[in-house]
Amino acid sequence: MATFDLHPGERLIRPTDPNLQYMGRIDDENPEAPVFHYVCSSIRLRVTGGVLRMFLTNIHNCWENRLGVIVNGKQHAVLLPESGDAALDLSGMLGAGENDVLIFKRQDSCHAFVFHGLAIAEDAQLLPPPPLPARRIEFYGDSVTAGEVSEALDYAGKVDPPHNGQYSNGWWSYAWQTARMLNAQIHDIAQGGISLQDGCGYFNAPDYLGMLSCYDKVHYNPFLGPVKSWDFKRYRPHVVVIAIGQNDAHPDNFMERDYEGDKARQWRSDYRLLVEKLRAEYPAAEIILTTTILGHAKQWDDAIDSVCRDLQRTDAHIHHFLYEKNGCGTPGHIRANEAEGMARELSAFIEGLGEDIWQR
Repeated sequence: MATFDLHPGERLIRPTDPNLQYMGRIDDENPEAPVFHYVCSSIRLRVTGGVLRMFLTNIHNCWENRLGVIVNGKQHAVLLPESGDAALDLSGMLGAGENDVLIFKRQDSCHAFVFHGLAIAEDAQLLPPPPLPARRIEFYGDSVTAGEVSEALDYAGKVDPPHNGQYSNGWWSYAWQTARMLNAQIHDIAQGGISLQDGCGYFNAPDYLGMLSCYDKVHYNPFLGPVKSWDFKRYRPHVVVIAIGQNDAHPDNFMERDYEGDKARQWRSDYRLLVEKLRAEYPAAEIILTTTILGHAKQWDDAIDSVCRDLQRTDAHIHHFLYEKNGCGTPGHIRANEAEGMARELSAFIEGLGEDIWQR
């Protein structure tokens, strides 16, 4: 177990302190050492005094790993050690008086981290943050939904620049921007490179895990430790967005090549299976099926539309949503400004479903 020393004039805030507010699919089986795997998972607090240090253990997989920190509306990215224990001094980000602090996971399972607590000034106050929004939304998606390379603003509408993870930030993903526009909590079950089915896409080479193997996990990347199931009763979203079907063309774009072939038929069957599994977990939720504006063959959206129309025969709360530039907006990852446009389209569509969807 990691141990961290307090400096003179500091006191320890444990992860179990009731004035720490958590959001996201977080593994808190050990409440004194919660583990963060999913992008956009967060800790919020309000604190006085001039001291704030965070104790964590980083578990590295790939890329450079950075922690997101927003203090009084100003955002920072804190480089983490490649692996091991760290005491991150965030004190220089604080202002005078009360500080509203959001600490969040910027990236997907290119890393995980274990949270061990905070050090604040001995005479400081830790105050309760505002309550979480009553609305709840959940996303299932790939790197676009995770906000990968979203900060490379000079490359909007272009292929990605060379990078080592420094431009990836879930805060700017269309998913979290949509949640903020709707004033909703978010669970962002998103992983770069993931497909629907095992054996294709880009995630977890050479085994290539798909969303069907990961959607129900709180630890889903075997490289970072034992895989562990999630208890769906812990979070009941009003709206579920499934944005899968862009990495499945690798290494074989079978949906475009042979739409009526065996592989394409099996994909449509497996896609329906994922939707039905989530419907079984969330019987009252609106379920929105979509992809994104990242370039891909139209046949993948046709396949999703076919599954949706079939499901709608008995379920009026499943929808297929297409962006104005769906599948043809950019050859590279979605930048923050492009994601804002997507979020405006998606949030308008969701609001158009009626206020009653948030009451179920």
